Amino acid sequence: MKRVIAACLRQTLHFQIKEDLPREEAARLVRTEVEHYKAGLARKGGRYRIDSEDEQPDGSVILKVRKQNLNTPVGEYLD
Repeated sequence: MKRVIAACLRQTLHFQIKEDLPREEAARLVRTEVEHYKAGLARKGGRYRIDSEDEQPDGSVILKVRKQNLNTPVGEYLD
């Protein structure tokens, strides 16, 4: 028999701007979407760690995050 001792989910998310909006408004909406996503992570209560948050020249944001998958133990992944 095998058991999961530790696991986590690593994601790279690209929050893209909407091309049909003025650049400043599209960048503002992206920042709002990123903050909403981060608030949702905190609200869900699972363990997570944001490794990086990089704003791109076009105003989009790339977010790299490690998070707990369901209730599996995460071991040292989030230390």
